[in-house]
Amino acid sequence: MLGAGALSGACLAWSYRLVTPSASASTWLRYNLIFLAMFVALGVVSVAVFDPITTIAALLQTNEPPRELIGRALPMTGGFMFATTVVLIALYRPSWFGAFSLLVTTVVLVLLLGLNISILGLVDVASGEIGVLAETFGLLAALVFVYAAAVLTVARKDLPYLRNR
Repeated sequence: MLGAGALSGACLAWSYRLVTPSASASTWLRYNLIFLAMFVALGVVSVAVFDPITTIAALLQTNEPPRELIGRALPMTGGFMFATTVVLIALYRPSWFGAFSLLVTTVVLVLLLGLNISILGLVDVASGEIGVLAETFGLLAALVFVYAAAVLTVARKDLPYLRNR
């Protein structure tokens, strides 16, 4: 998970630098919140589109990734990644290379961090298991906020330099 977070963070920083004309703490936080919103929307769409075929308990009993569920959700997930990229391109109006960086960032984030979210609709969640979903979204939010705060702390003295470029 540490490697997935590092690669996702590197993609976020790379694409942010390419599509944002002036770096600031507020644009960096807004950029990260867009991707957090993407994950929430992915989960909501999954729940709206799919009917449950398994339970959290059944998933926890196996030691393997839920390949069958991921395979069923893959067309929706791919369409969602494409749609998210189109929305980001419309918001930021980047160069062709910036648009490519948004596509790569979206794909990396969804493949490394969002596949479990994309299968939420295929999993029956009993009322006692709602805490597991809340924990998943809480961890995702914590990842985004800790990463954004760490980058802002490290880059704080560099932000004026970035604004003047």
